[in-house]
Order: sequence, then structure tokens, then C-alpha cells
Amino acid sequence: MTFWPRSSVAKKFLNGLTGLGLVLFIIIHLAGNLLLLTGNPDDLNRYAHKLESLGPLLLFAQIGLALFFILHILSALTVYFDRLRARPARYAVSGDAGGASRKTISSETMLYTGLVLLVFVPWHVISLKFGPGMAQGYVTELDGVAVRDLYRLVVEYFQNPVHVILYVAVMLFLGFHLRHGFWSMIQSLGAYHPRLTPLWYTGGLLFAAAMAVGYLVIPIWIYMNGAKI
Repeated sequence: MTFWPRSSVAKKFLNGLTGLGLVLFIIIHLAGNLLLLTGNPDDLNRYAHKLESLGPLLLFAQIGLALFFILHILSALTVYFDRLRARPARYAVSGDAGGASRKTISSETMLYTGLVLLVFVPWHVISLKFGPGMAQGYVTELDGVAVRDLYRLVVEYFQNPVHVILYVAVMLFLGFHLRHGFWSMIQSLGAYHPRLTPLWYTGGLLFAAAMAVGYLVIPIWIYMNGAKI
């Protein structure tokens, strides 16, 4: 593929850039999901309806997000296999190597957590975004307009303990992926400096923990309070 970057630096930069785009989406998506916890179904349904009302702009954003997702996967895989070819013998000792490498369990499992997310994302999108809609009776009224009742769908979905367990488990994987991914993104985008190592490393750890907890608390809260919603 002539359009694909050949140098490892360019591949890592592409991976970092697409990773940054996905990180921004993760933050925005969590902000929207937290509307499930307000106790008012209209909050989430109004938010979802406003997004749908964007029409072509929303479609453009979704295509861009899908492209970022695909490029992130491809660039990560090419960097991974390039590294394997350059260093076929794996290190015998695992743990934090210190310095810029920051070798941890998170870094050692990036491929596996990434594969879990690769399987989860399409399943999640199919189940909720493209799941039952107004034609199947998931309808509510906002300001005199009939809209899709996404709130009801999500609440019913997370009344299934299997869905809750799977979602929580994947969010823990997301936390592990983000922990090293954040650090790797900073390096790939050229923002790394030895003096800033504690800041970036601790910031990445806190960010990953915040995102994982923020996402996994939603299905747990819905499952525990679903009968009262």
C-alpha cells in the first residue's frame, strides 16, 4: 500500500494521532452516558435526539470516527509486527523498565486488551445504537415530538446481569489499554520530555482509572436501581 507510512516514526505518529481522536471521543461519549444517572429519562433522550438531528454532520462524524478506529488498529498492528521482526526474542523479565519505556502489565497486554475492544465496539454499537427503535415500540415524547426512547432501551439492556458483567469486564480492559495508551500517545506525538515523565505517567494512570470507573459505574447503577427507574 503506497499510501501507508513506511517509517516506524510515521506509523507511531499515526497511531498516536488516531489514539488522541479516540480519547476525545471516549471523554465526550462518557459525558453523554452520564446523563443516564440524572434520574430524568428526558435528559439522555434529548441529548440523543439532538445528535440525530445533526443529520449529515453526524454521519460525517461517525465515518470519521470509524476511520480513526480502523487506522488506529492498523497502525498499532504494523508497529507491533515491526517490533517483533526487529526483536524476535522476547524479554525474559517483565515489569516497569523505567525511563521512557515504562514497561508494565498494561504495556505487555496492549495487543490483547486492544483485541477485546475490537470485538466489543461493534457488538456494543449493534446492540444499542442500531438496536430496537421507534418501530419496535421504543418511543417517547419530547416537546410534543415523538423520539426514540434510548433511555428505556439502555435500562432494559443493563437489567441483564450477563450484559452488566461483560460490560464491566471490558471497561476494566479499557482502563488497562488507556493506561499505557495514554503514555504511548504522548511519546508518539513528540510531547515526551524526561522532566515531564512523572506528570504524564501519573496523569495517564489517573485518566485511565477515571474513564474505566466512569463507564463501569453506569451499568452497575442501572442494574442496582433498574426497578426504581
